[in-house]
Amino acid sequence: MSSLNFIGGEKGGVGKSVVARLLAQYFIDQDKAFIGFDTDRSHTSFTRFYADYASPILVDSYEGLDQMVGIYEAAPEGELPRVIVDLAAQTASPLARWIKDSDLLALLADMGITVNFWHVADAGKDSVDLLGRLIETYGAGPNYVVVKNQGRGSDFSQLDHSAAMEKALELGAKVISLGQLHEASMRKIDRQNASFWGAIHNRAEVDTLGLLERQRVKTWLKRSYDALDSLPL
Repeated sequence: MSSLNFIGGEKGGVGKSVVARLLAQYFIDQDKAFIGFDTDRSHTSFTRFYADYASPILVDSYEGLDQMVGIYEAAPEGELPRVIVDLAAQTASPLARWIKDSDLLALLADMGITVNFWHVADAGKDSVDLLGRLIETYGAGPNYVVVKNQGRGSDFSQLDHSAAMEKALELGAKVISLGQLHEASMRKIDRQNASFWGAIHNRAEVDTLGLLERQRVKTWLKRSYDALDSLPL
């Protein structure tokens, strides 16, 4: 199954790039081919950690955004790839204009390509409001995945009982929880500029993870993969 995965949430600091990196590692470990795109000009986190798979694009340019779909046309017949797009904060408006002007959802549906909008949420009200805006923008048609990032909060009752979540569930949205990875371990991984696989297996760098840190990352990945296994990816 080919899919176009927009990893968003609109606000900064909710963990969009971590989810993009997690999904990339999941596809790698599942031996599923994919191509990644990074729209964050300031941090380019996705490209930094998965440079062999992801490349930067400009989200405020139709020519830049067109690259995400152009790869489907260039792919051999029957080998359409999965695509992961790490959306920077405040990219919803230009993305929506491009999708609407290109009638993208209808085009990809005709091509048999699934569109997944990932809404990465913290426990704050902004994430609730932004989920409502996402649903209002695209309505029925694409798939929605709501990610409750427990690394950015623990009480998601405001989101769970919101009208936005109710509407998302009516449209068939899937909801998963992403557990918190120990902060010190994540800092070491970030300083290494390493993929999750690289961080677990690296023994040579200054910021090498210790035995128990590697075990915690493995456990976090396993639990996260169990959540991803429940999705139509």
